[in-house]
Amino acid sequence: MESDNIQEIGINQNGQLFIKPDKRKFPLIYRTATEVHWDSNKNILYSPKPREWTYLDWFRHIITTLETECDCKLQITPETIWVSIPETLNAEIRNDKK
Repeated sequence: MESDNIQEIGINQNGQLFIKPDKRKFPLIYRTATEVHWDSNKNILYSPKPREWTYLDWFRHIITTLETECDCKLQITPETIWVSIPETLNAEIRNDKK
């Protein structure tokens, strides 16, 4: 399995969780029909605005979708930038082992 670092994790002005991989691009992720999307202008993966799922659920879903559908493991590093992520969610994501 290939791996890539997560350059940035955030919540945008539309309330969508986004993840910016360091090197990899996923323009065909929509084919997985998992509600994970790719913005080719910003080079980010993003979720819909949470309805029934939490932001942590969406983070897990994006990471799992990439592992199972794209054979790529994304990793948080000390250099990962956090944008508009509340401290509690930051801690939940960092401590998540799923």
